Amino acid sequence: MIKKSENIKPFVKWAGGKNQILDKIKTNYPKELGKTINRYCEPFVGGGAVFFDIVSYYNIKEILINDINEELINTYRIIKNEVTDLIKLLNLLQEEFVSLSNEKRKEYYYSKRDSFNKLKLNARENINIEKATLFIFLNKTCFNGLYRVNSRGLFNVPMGDYKNPIICDKNNLLTISNKLKKVTILSRDYSECLEFINKNTFVYLDPPYRPINATSSFTAYTENNFDDKEQIRLSYFVNKLNEIGAYVILSNSDPKNIDKNDNFFEQLYSKYTINKVNAKRMINCNGKCRGNISELIITNNYGVNAIWKKLKDIINLV
Repeated sequence: MIKKSENIKPFVKWAGGKNQILDKIKTNYPKELGKTINRYCEPFVGGGAVFFDIVSYYNIKEILINDINEELINTYRIIKNEVTDLIKLLNLLQEEFVSLSNEKRKEYYYSKRDSFNKLKLNARENINIEKATLFIFLNKTCFNGLYRVNSRGLFNVPMGDYKNPIICDKNNLLTISNKLKKVTILSRDYSECLEFINKNTFVYLDPPYRPINATSSFTAYTENNFDDKEQIRLSYFVNKLNEIGAYVILSNSDPKNIDKNDNFFEQLYSKYTINKVNAKRMINCNGKCRGNISELIITNNYGVNAIWKKLKDIINLV
């Protein structure tokens, strides 16, 4: 572990972001991180709170981040490779937006949202700076920083109510760009990260959470739904990582917040360690449902499992 020299924070607000429970996740980092565990993989990077913490404190040899949300990954790539031009464009949007009256801001916001959706549907380039600029602008000015799309894949979040939003955080973007230089950035199904992962890899999995009730589903970050079948498929992926010998941490919702008899994750991850942590629900369509809830942090404790495996091997040899 190295002394933190730069203050890095996620460049977007993201539903389910891990800043509020980051300290609790950190207590589960492998002790060998930055030493024998010299690879890091985050198949659902989202806003990247854990990723940015890792690159702030640890010297990791190889890093792979991935997310199925192509607009998000496009933005990571632009920050990595074209941050100077991105900052110029964001500064321009900030100057224009902040100078407007509330009514004019609405017209401006929805005009930019339309432009973003046209690019989203029509842009063929994997890397597009205009789309990345609008992505950050919308995130900083929309309701609750929520990214949500409809069945057509169109971003449909209304404008938020911010007096003076910071649309361009220049210093943070420059720092992030520097940290991304040696990072591999992908936008694929999470299962395709498998070829990168070996026994010296720390893998943090933060999939779309399983909704704890009918009104709390904010998994529509893409046109594809992450339902219970997908949660089960993910558990098979975790089992593969465990067999490889990777160190795994996975976070998800706790269904027992609503139904004490819902053992979905206890059954799915029965051979792993499941801990509950307190969190505050920040985004919910029903304001009365906001408040403290518990979430799950699931680990495979591979360091302990590896010791027992070696002991069994020795016993078998004898």
